[in-house]
Amino acid sequence: MKEIISREIQLRQRPVGIPTEGNFAIVEVAIREPNEGEILVQNKYISVDPYMRGRMNDHKSYTPPFQIGETITGGSVGKILVSNSKAYQAGEYVLSFAGWREYFVSNGEGLTKIDPSRAPIQSFLGALGMPGMTAYVGLLNIGQPQEKETVYVSAASGAVGSIVCQIAKIKGCRVVGSAGSDQKVDWLLNTIGVDGAFNYKKVDDLSAELQRQCPDGIDIYFENVGGEHLEAVLFNMNPFGRIPVCGMISQYNQTEPQSGPQNLGVMIGKRLLLQGFIVSDHYDQFPQFQTDMAKWINAGKIKWEETIVEGIEHTPQAFIGLFTGENRGKMLVRV
Repeated sequence: MKEIISREIQLRQRPVGIPTEGNFAIVEVAIREPNEGEILVQNKYISVDPYMRGRMNDHKSYTPPFQIGETITGGSVGKILVSNSKAYQAGEYVLSFAGWREYFVSNGEGLTKIDPSRAPIQSFLGALGMPGMTAYVGLLNIGQPQEKETVYVSAASGAVGSIVCQIAKIKGCRVVGSAGSDQKVDWLLNTIGVDGAFNYKKVDDLSAELQRQCPDGIDIYFENVGGEHLEAVLFNMNPFGRIPVCGMISQYNQTEPQSGPQNLGVMIGKRLLLQGFIVSDHYDQFPQFQTDMAKWINAGKIKWEETIVEGIEHTPQAFIGLFTGENRGKMLVRV
Protein backbone atom coordinates (compact mmCIF):
# COMPACT_ATOMS: atom_id res chain seq x y z
CA MET A 1 0.00 0.00 0.00
CA LYS A 2 1.29 3.43 -0.90
CA GLU A 3 2.09 5.51 2.18
CA ILE A 4 -0.86 7.62 3.24
CA ILE A 5 -0.50 10.84 5.20
CA SER A 6 -3.52 11.91 7.23
CA ARG A 7 -4.11 15.51 8.19
CA GLU A 8 -5.58 15.69 11.69
CA ILE A 9 -6.77 18.47 13.99
CA GLN A 10 -5.35 18.38 17.51
CA LEU A 11 -5.94 20.46 20.60
CA ARG A 12 -2.94 22.80 20.95
CA GLN A 13 -4.10 24.67 24.06
CA ARG A 14 -7.24 24.85 26.14
CA PRO A 15 -9.59 27.66 25.11
CA VAL A 16 -10.49 30.49 27.44
CA GLY A 17 -13.89 31.84 26.44
CA ILE A 18 -14.85 31.38 22.81
CA PRO A 19 -12.25 29.14 21.09
CA THR A 20 -9.87 30.63 18.56
CA GLU A 21 -8.03 29.02 15.67
CA GLY A 22 -4.86 29.25 17.74
CA ASN A 23 -6.27 26.66 20.15
CA PHE A 24 -5.90 24.03 17.42
CA ALA A 25 -3.07 22.55 15.37
CA ILE A 26 -3.14 20.80 11.99
CA VAL A 27 -0.68 17.92 11.98
CA GLU A 28 0.29 15.21 9.51
CA VAL A 29 0.29 11.58 10.63
CA ALA A 30 1.56 8.58 8.65
CA ILE A 31 -1.07 5.84 8.42
CA ARG A 32 0.13 2.24 8.64
CA GLU A 33 -1.25 -0.61 6.57
CA PRO A 34 -4.23 -2.43 8.11
CA ASN A 35 -3.38 -5.78 9.70
CA GLU A 36 -5.42 -8.94 9.47
CA GLY A 37 -8.95 -8.18 10.70
CA GLU A 38 -8.51 -4.43 10.21
CA ILE A 39 -9.76 -1.85 7.72
CA LEU A 40 -8.53 1.47 6.34
CA VAL A 41 -11.17 4.22 6.30
CA GLN A 42 -11.13 7.57 4.56
CA ASN A 43 -13.38 10.09 6.29
CA LYS A 44 -15.78 11.93 4.00
CA TYR A 45 -17.60 14.10 6.55
CA ILE A 46 -16.75 15.02 10.12
CA SER A 47 -19.00 16.52 12.74
CA VAL A 48 -18.48 19.57 14.93
CA ASP A 49 -20.78 19.73 17.95
CA PRO A 50 -21.29 22.16 20.84
CA TYR A 51 -20.67 19.46 23.49
CA MET A 52 -17.05 19.25 22.30
CA ARG A 53 -16.41 22.64 23.89
CA GLY A 54 -16.88 21.11 27.35
CA ARG A 55 -14.34 18.39 26.59
CA MET A 56 -11.73 21.08 25.88
CA ASN A 57 -11.80 22.10 29.55
CA ASP A 58 -9.69 20.13 32.00
CA HIS A 59 -12.37 18.99 34.40
CA LYS A 60 -14.30 15.84 35.14
CA SER A 61 -17.51 15.27 33.28
CA TYR A 62 -19.54 12.40 31.84
CA THR A 63 -16.78 11.88 29.28
CA PRO A 64 -13.02 12.49 29.66
CA PRO A 65 -11.56 15.81 28.49
CA PHE A 66 -9.50 16.08 25.34
CA GLN A 67 -5.78 16.08 26.02
CA ILE A 68 -3.30 18.61 24.68
CA GLY A 69 -1.68 17.15 21.55
CA GLU A 70 -4.53 14.68 21.05
CA THR A 71 -6.53 14.43 17.83
CA ILE A 72 -10.07 15.51 18.59
CA THR A 73 -12.57 12.67 18.47
CA GLY A 74 -16.17 12.93 17.38
CA GLY A 75 -18.64 11.69 14.85
CA SER A 76 -17.48 11.00 11.30
CA VAL A 77 -18.64 9.13 8.21
CA GLY A 78 -16.07 7.42 6.04
CA LYS A 79 -15.58 5.01 3.17
CA ILE A 80 -13.61 1.79 3.54
CA LEU A 81 -10.65 1.85 1.17
CA VAL A 82 -8.96 -1.41 2.20
CA SER A 83 -10.46 -4.30 4.15
CA ASN A 84 -8.62 -7.21 5.73
CA SER A 85 -11.73 -8.05 7.74
CA LYS A 86 -14.44 -10.57 6.94
CA ALA A 87 -17.00 -8.22 8.51
CA TYR A 88 -16.39 -5.32 6.13
CA GLN A 89 -15.88 -4.82 2.41
CA ALA A 90 -14.02 -2.10 0.56
CA GLY A 91 -16.49 0.50 -0.68
CA GLU A 92 -18.81 0.27 2.31
CA TYR A 93 -19.54 3.35 4.43
CA VAL A 94 -19.23 3.43 8.20
CA LEU A 95 -20.19 5.77 10.99
CA SER A 96 -17.44 6.16 13.58
CA PHE A 97 -16.18 8.31 16.42
CA ALA A 98 -12.78 8.74 14.79
CA GLY A 99 -13.19 12.50 14.69
CA TRP A 100 -11.17 15.24 13.06
CA ARG A 101 -8.85 13.28 10.75
CA GLU A 102 -8.69 12.27 7.11
CA TYR A 103 -7.83 8.56 7.48
CA PHE A 104 -7.73 5.92 10.19
CA VAL A 105 -7.16 2.19 10.67
CA SER A 106 -9.73 0.27 12.73
CA ASN A 107 -10.45 -3.25 13.89
CA GLY A 108 -14.14 -2.44 13.48
CA GLU A 109 -14.89 -1.82 17.14
CA GLY A 110 -17.38 1.02 17.55
CA LEU A 111 -18.15 1.27 13.83
CA THR A 112 -21.65 1.16 12.37
CA LYS A 113 -22.34 0.39 8.72
CA ILE A 114 -24.62 2.85 6.98
CA ASP A 115 -26.63 2.49 3.82
CA PRO A 116 -26.05 5.41 1.41
CA SER A 117 -29.18 4.44 -0.54
CA ARG A 118 -31.28 5.19 2.53
CA ALA A 119 -30.20 8.83 2.91
CA PRO A 120 -27.19 11.04 2.10
CA ILE A 121 -24.22 9.77 4.10
CA GLN A 122 -23.75 13.03 5.99
CA SER A 123 -27.30 12.83 7.37
CA PHE A 124 -26.11 9.99 9.63
CA LEU A 125 -24.19 12.69 11.51
CA GLY A 126 -27.30 14.84 11.79
CA ALA A 127 -30.97 14.04 11.44
CA LEU A 128 -30.38 10.26 11.34
CA GLY A 129 -27.51 10.34 13.81
CA MET A 130 -26.63 11.63 17.25
CA PRO A 131 -28.39 15.03 17.01
CA GLY A 132 -31.58 13.48 15.70
CA MET A 133 -31.57 10.82 18.38
CA THR A 134 -30.87 13.45 21.03
CA ALA A 135 -34.04 15.25 19.93
CA TYR A 136 -35.97 11.98 19.85
CA VAL A 137 -35.11 10.63 23.30
CA GLY A 138 -35.15 14.00 25.03
CA LEU A 139 -38.57 14.99 23.77
CA LEU A 140 -40.25 11.59 23.92
CA ASN A 141 -38.69 10.12 27.06
CA ILE A 142 -38.63 13.22 29.25
CA GLY A 143 -41.00 15.64 27.54
CA GLN A 144 -43.65 12.99 26.91
CA PRO A 145 -45.65 15.26 24.59
CA GLN A 146 -49.42 15.02 24.50
CA GLU A 147 -51.65 16.25 21.71
CA LYS A 148 -52.47 19.99 21.85
CA GLU A 149 -49.76 20.75 24.42
CA THR A 150 -47.46 23.73 23.82
CA VAL A 151 -43.77 22.99 23.22
CA TYR A 152 -41.15 25.74 23.24
CA VAL A 153 -37.70 25.02 21.77
CA SER A 154 -34.68 27.31 22.11
CA ALA A 155 -31.96 27.16 19.43
CA ALA A 156 -34.81 25.80 17.35
CA SER A 157 -33.08 26.00 13.97
CA GLY A 158 -30.10 23.92 15.10
CA ALA A 159 -29.40 20.26 14.43
CA VAL A 160 -31.21 19.10 17.57
CA GLY A 161 -33.81 21.82 17.99
CA SER A 162 -35.17 21.58 14.45
CA ILE A 163 -35.83 17.87 14.85
CA VAL A 164 -37.48 18.46 18.23
CA CYS A 165 -39.83 20.95 16.60
CA GLN A 166 -40.86 18.51 13.90
CA ILE A 167 -41.36 15.50 16.17
CA ALA A 168 -43.47 17.67 18.45
CA LYS A 169 -45.61 18.66 15.45
CA ILE A 170 -45.95 14.99 14.50
CA LYS A 171 -47.22 14.35 18.03
CA GLY A 172 -49.93 16.98 17.57
CA CYS A 173 -48.41 19.75 19.68
CA ARG A 174 -48.36 23.50 19.19
CA VAL A 175 -44.70 24.40 18.67
CA VAL A 176 -42.88 27.69 19.21
CA GLY A 177 -39.18 28.15 18.54
CA SER A 178 -36.58 30.87 18.97
CA ALA A 179 -33.46 31.47 16.90
CA GLY A 180 -30.80 34.11 16.42
CA SER A 181 -31.61 35.58 12.99
CA ASP A 182 -34.61 36.56 10.90
CA GLN A 183 -33.55 34.06 8.21
CA LYS A 184 -33.64 31.22 10.74
CA VAL A 185 -37.03 32.36 12.00
CA ASP A 186 -38.33 32.39 8.42
CA TRP A 187 -37.04 28.84 7.91
CA LEU A 188 -38.76 27.66 11.09
CA LEU A 189 -42.08 29.19 10.08
CA ASN A 190 -42.14 28.49 6.37
CA THR A 191 -40.10 25.32 5.88
CA ILE A 192 -40.66 23.12 8.91
CA GLY A 193 -43.95 24.74 9.86
CA VAL A 194 -43.74 25.70 13.52
CA ASP A 195 -46.71 27.63 14.89
CA GLY A 196 -44.69 30.54 16.19
CA ALA A 197 -41.08 31.72 16.10
CA PHE A 198 -39.07 34.79 17.02
CA ASN A 199 -35.56 36.23 16.86
CA TYR A 200 -34.48 36.39 20.50
CA LYS A 201 -31.79 38.95 19.66
CA LYS A 202 -34.55 41.45 18.82
CA VAL A 203 -36.54 40.85 22.02
CA ASP A 204 -36.12 43.17 25.01
CA ASP A 205 -38.29 41.16 27.40
CA LEU A 206 -38.02 37.44 26.71
CA SER A 207 -40.61 36.48 29.31
CA ALA A 208 -43.16 38.87 27.79
CA GLU A 209 -42.42 37.55 24.30
CA LEU A 210 -42.97 33.97 25.48
CA GLN A 211 -46.25 35.00 27.06
CA ARG A 212 -47.29 36.52 23.73
CA GLN A 213 -46.15 33.50 21.69
CA CYS A 214 -47.53 30.96 24.19
CA PRO A 215 -50.72 32.52 25.60
CA ASP A 216 -51.80 29.18 27.11
CA GLY A 217 -48.44 28.68 28.80
CA ILE A 218 -45.66 26.19 28.06
CA ASP A 219 -46.07 22.49 28.78
CA ILE A 220 -42.64 21.34 27.50
CA TYR A 221 -39.48 23.40 27.17
CA PHE A 222 -36.64 21.72 25.29
CA GLU A 223 -33.64 23.44 26.83
CA ASN A 224 -30.65 24.12 24.58
CA VAL A 225 -29.52 27.54 25.78
CA GLY A 226 -29.81 28.11 29.54
CA GLY A 227 -29.27 31.41 31.32
CA GLU A 228 -31.90 34.07 30.65
CA HIS A 229 -33.89 31.70 28.47
CA LEU A 230 -34.45 29.26 31.31
CA GLU A 231 -35.39 32.04 33.73
CA ALA A 232 -37.94 33.46 31.31
CA VAL A 233 -39.40 30.06 30.57
CA LEU A 234 -39.88 29.16 34.23
CA PHE A 235 -42.25 32.12 34.61
CA ASN A 236 -44.30 30.79 31.68
CA MET A 237 -44.39 27.06 32.41
CA ASN A 238 -47.70 25.37 33.14
CA PRO A 239 -48.16 23.19 36.23
CA PHE A 240 -46.59 19.75 35.79
CA GLY A 241 -44.54 20.99 32.84
CA ARG A 242 -41.45 19.09 31.70
CA ILE A 243 -38.05 20.51 30.81
CA PRO A 244 -35.60 18.13 29.07
CA VAL A 245 -32.18 19.75 29.50
CA CYS A 246 -30.13 18.97 26.41
CA GLY A 247 -27.56 21.77 26.53
CA MET A 248 -26.80 25.27 27.78
CA ILE A 249 -24.80 26.77 24.96
CA SER A 250 -24.96 30.26 26.43
CA GLN A 251 -22.68 29.09 29.23
CA TYR A 252 -20.13 26.95 27.37
CA ASN A 253 -17.66 29.78 26.83
CA GLN A 254 -18.19 31.79 29.99
CA THR A 255 -15.01 32.80 31.81
CA GLU A 256 -16.69 33.71 35.09
CA PRO A 257 -19.34 31.69 36.98
CA GLN A 258 -22.83 33.03 36.42
CA SER A 259 -25.70 32.94 38.86
CA GLY A 260 -28.48 30.55 38.06
CA PRO A 261 -32.07 31.54 37.36
CA GLN A 262 -33.36 33.66 40.23
CA ASN A 263 -36.80 32.09 40.04
CA LEU A 264 -36.04 28.39 40.47
CA GLY A 265 -38.48 28.36 43.35
CA VAL A 266 -41.41 28.43 40.95
CA MET A 267 -40.58 24.80 40.17
CA ILE A 268 -42.08 23.80 43.49
CA GLY A 269 -45.49 25.37 43.17
CA LYS A 270 -45.74 24.42 39.51
CA ARG A 271 -44.48 20.86 40.21
CA LEU A 272 -42.08 21.03 37.27
CA LEU A 273 -39.76 18.30 36.05
CA LEU A 274 -36.32 19.55 34.96
CA GLN A 275 -34.09 16.67 33.86
CA GLY A 276 -30.74 16.56 32.14
CA PHE A 277 -29.88 13.67 29.86
CA ILE A 278 -27.04 12.26 27.77
CA VAL A 279 -27.98 10.59 24.51
CA SER A 280 -25.42 7.80 24.90
CA ASP A 281 -27.46 6.46 27.84
CA HIS A 282 -30.27 5.66 25.43
CA TYR A 283 -28.63 3.84 22.53
CA ASP A 284 -30.86 0.84 23.17
CA GLN A 285 -33.52 2.97 21.46
CA PHE A 286 -31.42 3.55 18.34
CA PRO A 287 -33.19 0.90 16.19
CA GLN A 288 -36.61 2.33 17.06
CA PHE A 289 -35.35 5.86 16.42
CA GLN A 290 -34.08 4.85 12.97
CA THR A 291 -37.36 3.10 12.16
CA ASP A 292 -39.50 6.05 13.22
CA MET A 293 -37.30 8.63 11.48
CA ALA A 294 -37.29 6.65 8.23
CA LYS A 295 -41.09 6.49 8.35
CA TRP A 296 -41.43 10.22 9.04
CA ILE A 297 -38.87 11.18 6.39
CA ASN A 298 -40.59 9.04 3.76
CA ALA A 299 -43.88 10.69 4.68
CA GLY A 300 -42.35 14.14 4.19
CA LYS A 301 -42.76 15.05 7.85
CA ILE A 302 -39.07 15.62 8.64
CA LYS A 303 -36.85 18.15 6.89
CA TRP A 304 -33.39 19.27 7.81
CA GLU A 305 -30.73 21.79 6.94
CA GLU A 306 -26.97 21.33 6.79
CA THR A 307 -24.21 23.90 6.86
CA ILE A 308 -21.22 22.29 5.13
CA VAL A 309 -17.71 23.73 5.39
CA GLU A 310 -15.21 22.51 2.80
CA GLY A 311 -11.81 21.10 3.81
CA ILE A 312 -10.54 19.53 6.99
CA GLU A 313 -8.21 22.50 7.51
CA HIS A 314 -11.30 24.63 8.12
CA THR A 315 -12.66 22.41 10.91
CA PRO A 316 -11.66 24.84 13.70
CA GLN A 317 -13.48 27.69 11.96
CA ALA A 318 -16.57 25.49 11.55
CA PHE A 319 -16.47 24.60 15.24
CA ILE A 320 -16.07 28.22 16.32
CA GLY A 321 -18.99 29.12 14.05
CA LEU A 322 -21.31 27.06 16.26
CA PHE A 323 -20.97 29.71 18.97
CA THR A 324 -21.47 32.69 16.68
CA GLY A 325 -24.62 31.40 14.98
CA GLU A 326 -23.10 30.68 11.58
CA ASN A 327 -24.92 27.38 11.12
CA ARG A 328 -28.48 26.53 10.26
CA GLY A 329 -29.14 22.92 11.09
CA LYS A 330 -26.20 20.55 11.37
CA MET A 331 -22.68 21.96 10.99
CA LEU A 332 -20.45 19.58 9.04
CA VAL A 333 -17.03 19.55 7.43
CA ARG A 334 -16.62 17.84 4.07
CA VAL A 335 -13.13 16.37 4.28
